Amino acid sequence: MVLKDLLAIAGSPGLYKFIAQGKNAVIVEHLETGKRTSAHGAARVSSLEDISVFTDTEEVPLAEVFDKIYEKENGAASINHKSSPEELKDYFSELIPEYDRERVYVSDIKKIIQWYNILHSLDMLEKEEAKENEAPSLEKTRDEKEPVAKSKVSSPAGASKNKKTK
Repeated sequence: MVLKDLLAIAGSPGLYKFIAQGKNAVIVEHLETGKRTSAHGAARVSSLEDISVFTDTEEVPLAEVFDKIYEKENGAASINHKSSPEELKDYFSELIPEYDRERVYVSDIKKIIQWYNILHSLDMLEKEEAKENEAPSLEKTRDEKEPVAKSKVSSPAGASKNKKTK
């Protein structure tokens, strides 16, 4: 999944889209409501692109977890994030059997499933491979464009730049 510019803010429900960087804050837009707000420097803002799930051997990026949920559900929404803790653990162990049960809490699983369902409802779940396989733009880049020939500009006949008057 492509998670660039998607943010989670501790203490604020839902997901946010990065809009701009201010002097002491980040300007974000709530994905579901479209309301713009600022997240001040003291707020714990996390990019979904940087979040991973602990396993016994390595860390699995959140994008891969979303891909696994997408494949398991055949592109449909996931289970409700308010399901019982046992249901959530069982569901998550089907996705990632080797996830670290000591470091990944039920609250983490709830967040991941809730985020997936938010992105699904907004039709924002797209595979990274699909983006990479798109045809490259036919537009030439700045370096590939043909140079523009410079023409000499002549001054009107008889005009001199350094003409002295007495």
